[in-house]
Amino acid sequence: MTFVFDGDCAFCSTCARFIERRIPTPAEVVPWQFADLAALGLTRAEAEEAVQWVGARTTAGPEAIGDLLVSAGSYWRVLGRLLLLRPVLAAAWPAYRLISRHRDRLPGGTAMCALPQAERDRLRGTG
Repeated sequence: MTFVFDGDCAFCSTCARFIERRIPTPAEVVPWQFADLAALGLTRAEAEEAVQWVGARTTAGPEAIGDLLVSAGSYWRVLGRLLLLRPVLAAAWPAYRLISRHRDRLPGGTAMCALPQAERDRLRGTG
């Protein structure tokens, strides 16, 4: 199992560190920039678009977060199952997109979070 996030984004990285410290998932939590996306069955576009869960199934965004929580067991499993309920998931996607669009303004976010990936690559000299 693998949970893939945007390692260029300080907000996303802060969330990933929280997962690693507080949520006892057996999944590897890895920035997509250092993941073998092809081996995970993901494209760069998918990884840029939203967090990804690769396990028995591949999911994205809040559904990926729900799958990660389910994998952690205990009360995390209950929270994950709640998040995966259709009505909750339907509300979670707009919230996820709103957070994603404004992650540079959230605690831990930086100006780099707001840039399109191509611009981040250019600034790093990798694109």
